[in-house]
Amino acid sequence: MKKITYGQVGDDYNTKDPIKKLAQKVARQTSANLKKTGFTEVSDSRGESAFVWKQGNIFMAQVIEGLGTKNLVADATRKITGKTYYDIIGHDTVATIINDLITVGAAPLVVHAYWAIEDNSWLEDSERMSDLIKGWKGACDLSGATWGGGETPTLKGIVEKDTVDLGGSAVGIIKSKSKLITDKNLNVGDRILLLKSNGINCNGVSLARAVAKKLSRGYGTKLANGKLFGEALLTKTNIYANLIQNLLNSNVKIHYISNITGHGLRKLMRARHNYTYIIEQIFPPQEIFLFIQKHANLTDYEMYQTFNMGVDFALFLPEKDIKRASEIIKKSGFQGIDAGYVEKGRKQVIIKPKNLTFSSSSLDLR
Repeated sequence: MKKITYGQVGDDYNTKDPIKKLAQKVARQTSANLKKTGFTEVSDSRGESAFVWKQGNIFMAQVIEGLGTKNLVADATRKITGKTYYDIIGHDTVATIINDLITVGAAPLVVHAYWAIEDNSWLEDSERMSDLIKGWKGACDLSGATWGGGETPTLKGIVEKDTVDLGGSAVGIIKSKSKLITDKNLNVGDRILLLKSNGINCNGVSLARAVAKKLSRGYGTKLANGKLFGEALLTKTNIYANLIQNLLNSNVKIHYISNITGHGLRKLMRARHNYTYIIEQIFPPQEIFLFIQKHANLTDYEMYQTFNMGVDFALFLPEKDIKRASEIIKKSGFQGIDAGYVEKGRKQVIIKPKNLTFSSSSLDLR
């Protein structure tokens, strides 16, 4: 069976990550401009999911994110079931933005939308537009953020006909230094608490779409659990804004947060430290991942470096806070497991249940 890799579908981290690092290096040179206004950047946030600056006695955080190609799955699956799924698409676009913002401890304040289309004909589908707006608004309410507005450019020749490029930005607030989360607080001996995902979220979708193309029934193919492939890909992404604030307000000492998106569980070593991250237990991956792995002919190593494989967030906590954090997570309706620990050693992630090791050379984010 022919293998389908992430690089083959147009997203090669070996090309993208060095460019992102170069951009960050140049961006640091602009930090003096912020000082002219009387504010200062939190340099430890450079290379993290969100950028933080100090503004008087508080911290502000900002992030920009995009949905990716999940809306193309919704468009194709609609032809099979008749549903638009754009309530999920709106929700998930906001989720990708908010879940990056909160990794630094920020409470979301304002979300802005970016919806790029080829021409205004895309806006004429009232059912789809209504669902998109409903999903976007619902996700804002769920995260406690105000939808401040946005931009809807028509980009003929850039965006393809009958498609939309969805993204946006968000600003959040951190009201006390004790709630600011950067890798500066990460310690040897910290426990790694993993939060369970609903499924694929918005990363690796291009690879999943390549799988659909090789199936005779495409997104209408049924998984072993009876779900259609398309609908399984369109499962809503969890939003953790309220959970993170509940943990911080309960004096749980979160030393670091890693949002498991692109790069899969390699993201556990996103921090700058030369630590080893030992995972002793993991969530069994949902059926959607097993289906993709089978039809893309990928190894466990390839799957765990691309997809979240059932994990949304990794929270790094002192051992004494694990019990209280686990109770709050359960009360909030999420699932978490005390999965492993941080130790001195080479920068790497060791996933013992799968006999996998990811070295720092495979992750080039900073």
